[in-house]
Amino acid sequence: MHLAEVNIARLAWPLDDPRIAGFVDRLDAVNAIAERSPGFVWRLQDEAGNALAIEAFDDPMVIVNMSVWETPEHLEHFVWNTVHKQVYRRKAEWFNALAGHHFAMWWIEEGHVPTLAEARDRLDRLDRRGDTDEAFGWAHLPHVRLWQSQQCA
Repeated sequence: MHLAEVNIARLAWPLDDPRIAGFVDRLDAVNAIAERSPGFVWRLQDEAGNALAIEAFDDPMVIVNMSVWETPEHLEHFVWNTVHKQVYRRKAEWFNALAGHHFAMWWIEEGHVPTLAEARDRLDRLDRRGDTDEAFGWAHLPHVRLWQSQQCA
C-alpha cells in the first residue's frame, strides 16, 4: 500500500497579488524537492507543473495539493525536513483558516492515482468521523512524530 495525501488552503489574496508572492515564488522549488525526495510516487499537477489552476472546490480561492508516497515516513521527511517546512511555517501569512480539515491521508493500492473526487470525499470523511483507517491525520500514525514538534494540527 501507498499513502495518498491531500491538502487544501484558502488564499488570502489572488495568486497575482504581491502579498502572496512569498508562497507562489517558492512553489516550483518545493515541488521539485518533493519529486526528488525518497519515496515520492506522484503529485497532482496542471500544464504549468503545479496545481494552482485546478479548481477542485466551488470556491476559486481554495487551492489543492495532492500527492502519493511509498510510506508515511517518506512524506514526513519531506514535510518536516526540507524547504517545505519553511513555507508551511508561513502559511498564516498567505492563507485564511478553513472551517473543516485542510489535510487528510489515506491508504491506496500501489499504482492507483487518487482523484479529486476521492480527495474531497476523504476530507469530508475526516470532518464527519475524525481519524479512521479511511481518512486520517498525523495522529493516526503512531510511528511518525515530527508533526508534534512542529505544532501541526
